[in-house]
Amino acid sequence: MSLPRLDTSLELLTARLAALQEPSVLATIVSTEGSTYRKAGARMLIEANGRMTGLLSGGCLERDLAEHAHAVLTTGVAAIAQYDMRTTDDLIYGIGAGCEGAMRVLLEQVTPGSMVLAELLGLVARVGQGHPSALAVVHTGPVEGLGTRCVAADDEALSSALSNCLAAQRSGNVALDVHRQAWVEFLAPPPHVLICGAGPDAVPLVHLLAGLGFLVTVADHRPLYLDNADWRGAQRSLGPAATLAQRLPLARFDAAVVMSHHLDSDALYLAGLAGSAIPRIGLLGPRARRERLLGMVGRDGAEALRARLRGPVGLDIGAPTPEAIALAIAAELHALFAGRQATLAPVSA
Repeated sequence: MSLPRLDTSLELLTARLAALQEPSVLATIVSTEGSTYRKAGARMLIEANGRMTGLLSGGCLERDLAEHAHAVLTTGVAAIAQYDMRTTDDLIYGIGAGCEGAMRVLLEQVTPGSMVLAELLGLVARVGQGHPSALAVVHTGPVEGLGTRCVAADDEALSSALSNCLAAQRSGNVALDVHRQAWVEFLAPPPHVLICGAGPDAVPLVHLLAGLGFLVTVADHRPLYLDNADWRGAQRSLGPAATLAQRLPLARFDAAVVMSHHLDSDALYLAGLAGSAIPRIGLLGPRARRERLLGMVGRDGAEALRARLRGPVGLDIGAPTPEAIALAIAAELHALFAGRQATLAPVSA
């Protein structure tokens, strides 16, 4: 099973595209060599007024990309911009970045109501519902065929490349035929995190996770908490802690954090999570409280939880405030979703 996708810039750019009333340019890195700020698949949006969403470099290439984007908007024809910063003097376009890398960037015009926008909106919706998808960016070949493709019913080679990418769950450059090449990208859904407990300290955590592009669901038995906070688009689930597994499809979550600050409710949340396949479960509070809760869950439930449970949840950053605690939890979740070893070990028996 693939890890959830942490780069959710495609969702951000697509939302911005859907709000625009005039053509703009979507810039996609299609290949890199050496050390570069972003890798293949990274995107940014350049609007006619110069507004940019996203970054392809630390700011050193964006001005030149804006010039290329202006030409694309003028002609309506896709174009490739190439940057090689591996030379000793690194004076290309006066950039002087010193990154020791090279990249190719496809710039394509996207207009309101266009087919590519419709396909992107459909793809983002599917991925947001938990369905892995794939897209292709044709970057070599006849100029009229360059650009982003999410559906390829009339192109057997491209359709096959998308299917293979989805089956292998792996992105890469593919030769479609002797003339055409495409960057074909596997898009796993973003992480979906369940927060069990809607107290005031859950609010900054939801804000951080939503800002990272994660999908978030907040569950609680107290309507006052759920109804009186800015949850930044997070789904809300109201009901007794004991009914968590009945009212939510737990198999769709990549992690859960138990933080209701109510001992009996936390025990019921943990009991429900013990029977789930959620691979990462965090528990707020000190170790003594964790052990008491595991005792309340019972031997079988505790054994089902221990390999997945991290308690106290969060990296040890000396967090003194709810906002800092939220940062510690979000950082640990990000590390786990990225396949990195977080500093806290799972709970031992």
